[in-house]
Amino acid sequence: MIDFIEGTIADKGHNEVIVNAGGVGFLLQCSMTTVSDAPAAGEKWHCYTILNVREDAMELYGFSTKQERDMFRRLCSVSGVGAKTALGVLSALSLKDLSVAIVTGDVTSLARAPGIGKKTAQRIAMELKDKIEQADVSIPAGTTAGVGTQPAASAEKEAQAALQALGYTAAEAARAINLVRDKATETDQLIMLALRQIGSL
Repeated sequence: MIDFIEGTIADKGHNEVIVNAGGVGFLLQCSMTTVSDAPAAGEKWHCYTILNVREDAMELYGFSTKQERDMFRRLCSVSGVGAKTALGVLSALSLKDLSVAIVTGDVTSLARAPGIGKKTAQRIAMELKDKIEQADVSIPAGTTAGVGTQPAASAEKEAQAALQALGYTAAEAARAINLVRDKATETDQLIMLALRQIGSL
């Protein structure tokens, strides 16, 4: 497997990047997010990859971060979601928004991605919810998730800070935490419960 490629950007297209690495031009199929993150032609770039070998073709997918590559793999594990559809989802939603949509079951947001109907969006939310819960949730530096001995007040404060880092206002975060504060005492549990609560409001 090709884990990553490091080379010079030769060209960029709508959903692809060509990288010159060691005199070989690698054509990488990418999300629009990764294409946007990639530097201009002639500049150095390090990207993470997945090589998909089929009977009739070999396709190389490129990602600007390991987190995006991990999400691509999760999306492709869902019945009815292929590689191109997964790239479309990653192009339509940021990783943060996609994670929140999956955890909260926000089918409307998921269905905005090209090639994703309501039924497929429901499958993505249903099949990936637990995987997203077990994966890293964006938490500000300095917070500690999953420490059972921390005081409840501290856990609530850290959970609220994490929700604000995900883009919610202080009022939205505080309201959600207040609604679930009696259901958990650990930071990570409070975050996930609060995300679900926000999704149902």
